[in-house]
Amino acid sequence: MTESASLDDLFLAFQQAVAGRYFIDREIGRGGMGVVYLAREVQLDRMVAIKLLPPSLASRADLRARFGEEARLAARLSHPNIVPIHAVDEVGGFIFFVMALVDGVTLAERVRSRGPVSALEGTRLLRDVALALAYAHGQGVVHRDVKPDNVLLDRATGRALVADFGIAAAVGDETVRAGAGTPAFMSPEQLLGQPTDMRSDIYAFGVTAYYTLSGRLPFEGATLAELAGRAVHDAPAPLASLGLAIPRRLAQVVDRCLAKDPAQRPSTARAVAEQLGVAMEQRREVPAVLRGFVKRTGRTSDGRTAVTLVALTAVGVPVSYNFGPIAAFSVMVGGAIVAQIAFLTLSARDLLERGFAHADLGPAFSASLDAAREEYATEADASYERIGRAALAVSRVAATGLGLALGPSAYAWATGHGRLTVVLVAPVLALAALLGATSYGVYRLLSRVRDDVDTRFWAALWDGRMGRALFALARRFRRGAPVVSAVTHRATELSLSVAAEQLYDALPRATRKQLGDLPALLRQLQHSAQALRARHDAFSDALQQGETGGTGTSESARESVRAERDAVLAHLRDAVGALETIRLNLLRLHAGQTTVESITTHIGVANALSADVRRLIEAREDVAMALAYPYAVDPTPV
Repeated sequence: MTESASLDDLFLAFQQAVAGRYFIDREIGRGGMGVVYLAREVQLDRMVAIKLLPPSLASRADLRARFGEEARLAARLSHPNIVPIHAVDEVGGFIFFVMALVDGVTLAERVRSRGPVSALEGTRLLRDVALALAYAHGQGVVHRDVKPDNVLLDRATGRALVADFGIAAAVGDETVRAGAGTPAFMSPEQLLGQPTDMRSDIYAFGVTAYYTLSGRLPFEGATLAELAGRAVHDAPAPLASLGLAIPRRLAQVVDRCLAKDPAQRPSTARAVAEQLGVAMEQRREVPAVLRGFVKRTGRTSDGRTAVTLVALTAVGVPVSYNFGPIAAFSVMVGGAIVAQIAFLTLSARDLLERGFAHADLGPAFSASLDAAREEYATEADASYERIGRAALAVSRVAATGLGLALGPSAYAWATGHGRLTVVLVAPVLALAALLGATSYGVYRLLSRVRDDVDTRFWAALWDGRMGRALFALARRFRRGAPVVSAVTHRATELSLSVAAEQLYDALPRATRKQLGDLPALLRQLQHSAQALRARHDAFSDALQQGETGGTGTSESARESVRAERDAVLAHLRDAVGALETIRLNLLRLHAGQTTVESITTHIGVANALSADVRRLIEAREDVAMALAYPYAVDPTPV
């Protein structure tokens, strides 16, 4: 009998066994744990997926019982990121379970067909998987076969849903021994036949994440023994070393999940989901308009500058002929400055008319600088670093030589041997000084090779007083009402600050004068909230490292950090709450439901809160240094 005939026999026999209850349409998948059929449930008139236990395993009574027990346990799971199991049944010697049909593809098919998933989309999908694992672990269910083939991507909602919860526990050992399992995703302890728990799922999640973001597995081998040997003994290549644009925090989470020792992995899937949530918050997608502003239109190094220089040169020649070179120089320099200010003002006006605000530039420049750092970090050539270290060593030797020679030279000069000092020592000192200065200059130059200096300069210009002045000037020349833009790229505090400032700008001039410099307060609260959010994320990162054994810190130190993190979160909520209060009061003022005096009272409270937050941020810096945790971050956003 041929293989196709055998498959048809299984299909026909199973269809006959479930006739009247399920109409089997076709086979849609096959693996070590069974055959998956697309079917219609007759009574409820709905499409479902049916997974049939392989007949070779179903013939064993102990496996049938174990499979049914695990499937019924998994059927009790109810979570948005877990494929629901409608029923578990045994009919005519066939044991199977009925799942909801997900319209989409598996994560494995997505990677095979379109390549690695982007960091932004990948973080979101992986967080869905981590949340599903966290829920199941909380219910006492361990998956034991987490892999991209068991992650379904819903076409309608974009959600990631995990399938086959607990089923691997029933048949996994048998299928692995038969060569039909998925050892590439198994933890070292699972490959060694040691007891497994939820931390094995976290390791498999790490392999899944590694494959999702890079399109490759951390370990490969021609045979099961070779693969198992590498997974047990070799360290995987860090995700950040693969030349991909992956945020540092995301890469660290994946690398920790792949630790050989289960104790070194994140303690729970909930902790993994929280870390991915932080990475998502930091990795907001910046709109194309803002990206273009950061890279091109927000700078003066374009064709407009070249045309301006040509025009000023043409004007400068007759001015020099008639009024002299000083007048021509003044006209050219003044014209260049005015032209650049005009170009930047027009760029700011274009941004305003598209619905964006000055406050949007900080996060946009920060995202650009983060991307540049990730790109520089993936450069394989380390020659710049070696040359830089050598140049720094030479400059230090030269400085030491200068220091040692200055004493004898001063003594010789004081004792009347100055002429001899000038003739013999001065050339050596000059050469040492030149060598030291040149070497240090080379070191400084090479140390900047991996930094986007241009973007950093323009970020400082636009985020400072100059940028605010240009936007204030641009508002005077704005044409019509701004287009409403999507604000998904904005953090909560930024959205509230921008909305409140727009409400303030729409008030009559006399009312704005009564409210004082409210925009300055809004900006201060916004920056304070951003600083607190960065501090909270850093505390969470430090705790994650401590929980996985990365810092070697004591439990008492971690408790101190948890307390600090919770305190920072409380102050963050206060700052965001103050922004929300001001925005609501401005809305009421526009509607005539409150008075300026009432708002002034809230502004006074917000001012006091802002001052307290600034003091607390400075205090957190001292705490960070005292605890020696790697979260001493600059509290002022770029």
